[in-house]
Amino acid sequence: MTMHPDQLVVTLDVARRLIEEQFPHLVHQPLRRLPQHGTVHQLVRVGDDLVARFPLVPGEVEEVRQWVRREAAAARELVGRLRVPTPEPVGLGEPGHGYPLPWSLHTWLPGTPATPRSVAASEGFADDLADLLLDLRAVDTRGRTFDRPGRGGDLRAHDAWVAQCLARSEQLLDVPRLRTLWARVRALPRTAPDVMTHGDLTPSNLLVDRGRLVGVIDVGGFGPADPALDLVAGWHLLDGPARQRLRARLGSDDLEWDRGRAWALEQALGLVWYYERTNPTLADIGAVTITRILADDQD
Repeated sequence: MTMHPDQLVVTLDVARRLIEEQFPHLVHQPLRRLPQHGTVHQLVRVGDDLVARFPLVPGEVEEVRQWVRREAAAARELVGRLRVPTPEPVGLGEPGHGYPLPWSLHTWLPGTPATPRSVAASEGFADDLADLLLDLRAVDTRGRTFDRPGRGGDLRAHDAWVAQCLARSEQLLDVPRLRTLWARVRALPRTAPDVMTHGDLTPSNLLVDRGRLVGVIDVGGFGPADPALDLVAGWHLLDGPARQRLRARLGSDDLEWDRGRAWALEQALGLVWYYERTNPTLADIGAVTITRILADDQD
């Protein structure tokens, strides 16, 4: 089942033809189409060391090419900056064999994607997550500020999206309570300057092994944004005590912490209704996150 209108289909045969034609040195590498953890790429494992990322959402070729290049530049800037590895860009692929968009090759990182419950009570993972955010924030912005669509700027810019999500969630969530909460948190002031952030710290982008963080993927959104943005991982992944440990390690004040909760709410609201039928795993992430957010609201 597809997740998006007009979603592209990437068969293993098409992926093989594109890779063998454009990266002939990989012609003998085995290929494996990977399960769908994310929302906008089909991943194809290339041998033991590489992964091909094929965009699933249709778009103009040149716009997608620039997007793929920006992702590669962000990934290249982040390499070696964290205590855990991140993917390195290897090459840019072009359309062909019925697949209409540019695509990319990156190094493969071992590990298992985290889930909302797999590390929920882990103090060690909470410490790892704090170290990750501190490492990201330590990278120099070089004077850059938030200048892209999506999360990371003004919370109020997401009012229309939140209203749509609430309208579509009447049978799924406690909409009156969530509407009241959003009305309060959307107006939280922004006082801290931008820092470098991952931009999408959802469970599937954090790799774990034996309960500890071992890698961070999907790093194309690395860039300057609200320091509270990456705090979303606290509600996606940690229960109350572990989340408070994360906060203590970061030294987040009330304003930063509440804005982090606001960003988590904005993201989670979209996951529940949008993926209810097409990707229940993502819908569950959203539901768990909202449960944690509302539990905090009672404290």
